[in-house]
Amino acid sequence: MSTDTFTNTSSQHATEVEPGAFAFGATIVTAFQVGRIFAGGGADIGFATSMDGGGTWNNGFLPGITVFQGAGPFTAASDPVVAFDAKHGLWLISLLALGRTNTTPANAVVISWSRDGISWSNWATDPIEVSHTADADKDWIVCDNSPTSPNYGNCYVEWDDPSQNANDLIWMSVSNDGGQTWQTAQNTQDGTHGLGGVPVVERNGTVIVPIMEVCTTQSCAPSILSFSSLNGGGSWSSTTRISTISDHQVAGNLRSDPLPAAQVDGDGTVYVVWQDCRFRVNCSSNDLVLSASPNGTTWTALSRIPIDPTSSTFDHFIPGLGIDPMTSGSSAHLALTYYFYPNAACGASTCQLEVGFISSADGGQTWASPTTLTIPMSLAWLPNTFSGVMVGDYIATVLTGGKALPIFALANAPPGTQPF
Repeated sequence: MSTDTFTNTSSQHATEVEPGAFAFGATIVTAFQVGRIFAGGGADIGFATSMDGGGTWNNGFLPGITVFQGAGPFTAASDPVVAFDAKHGLWLISLLALGRTNTTPANAVVISWSRDGISWSNWATDPIEVSHTADADKDWIVCDNSPTSPNYGNCYVEWDDPSQNANDLIWMSVSNDGGQTWQTAQNTQDGTHGLGGVPVVERNGTVIVPIMEVCTTQSCAPSILSFSSLNGGGSWSSTTRISTISDHQVAGNLRSDPLPAAQVDGDGTVYVVWQDCRFRVNCSSNDLVLSASPNGTTWTALSRIPIDPTSSTFDHFIPGLGIDPMTSGSSAHLALTYYFYPNAACGASTCQLEVGFISSADGGQTWASPTTLTIPMSLAWLPNTFSGVMVGDYIATVLTGGKALPIFALANAPPGTQPF
């Protein structure tokens, strides 16, 4: 779909990681980091767009964000997420732009937009900045595409502020003009701290945001939380605990956290998946677990997605969840892509990283047999970061035309003496 063509010395070439994606009709847009930098982000954000349901693709790089593409003001870009605003006919990519010099804040959540998913706004001449906090991290964007919603055409961005005084305080902002301007950001009613929030919108306009809690006290039990807005982002509720987290540290120094993957079905049921080890003896490896809610406040008990027996040595992590929006309830079609190790107790030189896929046609009550999508990857083929080698903090699964398309980073053995 894309290749790293950058040559800057700050990046590890040739690398592309962490894809976000969205499908509307037969059009699919995905965005990802290109030329991963050890300290954070990539040389730019790349995109790939298909107009025919994934049959063929056009690709390129977002202009005007980094100094490496179109003379932008930032030195790196990260955390790309894709949305489509049906009311205004615009594709939006939210991303974390890093390392701006001579301007405060140095890091910000910014927006690039496009009418066709191929020609993108030049941020250097059309700067749209969402966050105005001391720092920013782990953004996510979604738009309300239900014509019957009172908030049709609203778009919502979530991020956190990891600065020393904020400790990952959660922020939300809303736009009602196709992402061109953004209202003053707000916190949850209880001022919660979190990371990796994934806002989704029900057909009635309710916005629900599952997120991983960031603990700021010793008595805190790390949890997956959710909060919501019933008034189009005018205010945000206090958080509700979906479940505590039991996480097995993934082997091989691979970067992986129990961040939620979330989607909503056609009737407004929200599904959340994350990695969790509670079903394994001594928390020896992670399963992927699922909880669902009709309203963001009442959640089902966790169910284990049965990819393999609890007696297996497999470890599963970094899920990407997709749901067919034309299905719902007991007929909701769920598609889940994930990374896994066949042997959870491997080491950096022995771990074999693979990608798997599993699906459900009844709202997660039963699951088809899993499928392995890739050959094993060596961790030595992956770019390194300050928090471990990396394929991404998230991946994507989209559904269009009744079929699922997993989108993920795949590493191959580097040619010759090239490191990646």
